[in-house]
Amino acid sequence: MNKTELIDAIAKESGLSKKDAGKSVEALVTVVSKELKKKGKVQLVGFGTFETSKRAARTGKNPQTGEEIKIPAAVVPKFKPGKALKDIVNKK
Repeated sequence: MNKTELIDAIAKESGLSKKDAGKSVEALVTVVSKELKKKGKVQLVGFGTFETSKRAARTGKNPQTGEEIKIPAAVVPKFKPGKALKDIVNKK
């Protein structure tokens, strides 16, 4: 599902116009992004948690040449699904 399909599905499910659903999706992405940039976290009970994690610097290899390269440390976004979401996905 891409962003346009997500907006269409949200509009249909919620009864909102596609324009309003689009604004809602954009607002969610913006708010979550800003919070993660501040090293915060966004927890949606039953759905999951968006947070950041520090990834240490490390040495890797270029797969084409075999040459060692230095990979710098980075802060990366992570999503940890909640129990309710896991249960829905694994329901048989």
